[in-house]
Amino acid sequence: MTDTVLKPGDLAPSVSLSLADGRVLKNADLAGQPYLLYFYPKADTPGCTTQACAIRDSKDSLASLGVTIIGVSPDPIAKIQKFDTKYTLGFPLASDEDHAVAEAYGTWVEKSMYGRKYMGMERSSFLVDSAGVIRFIWRKVKPADHVRLVTEALAQLS
Repeated sequence: MTDTVLKPGDLAPSVSLSLADGRVLKNADLAGQPYLLYFYPKADTPGCTTQACAIRDSKDSLASLGVTIIGVSPDPIAKIQKFDTKYTLGFPLASDEDHAVAEAYGTWVEKSMYGRKYMGMERSSFLVDSAGVIRFIWRKVKPADHVRLVTEALAQLS
């Protein structure tokens, strides 16, 4: 776990993520275009499914605003592929099993459930502009509010 605290105006940390389709995604692949990196705790759970399906349902309108969406979870590739197929999500999902990217973004955090402490992914999103600068951050974002917040932020960037 790191004490990374990113804020709007910071350069986006480097990424190297294995995607569900077998590709490896790096910052160079995203250069010159805005992107949303959203971190979710676990594929095929109620909140994560709500969030992913809302993005799927808004994929065309988000694409028309020029943003690439990438979902990141600590799940293994096989679980992410199954999640993508089950809900026909159709946007890039990435595995961060070693938590390297989550730690760089400060989303691998201590959590607590029923008095038990453990490490896990914080549901957070980072909107990065075409120059690689973080413009908006949503920590502990509610799945049902996510698309609306991103859409409003993208309108401010244009």
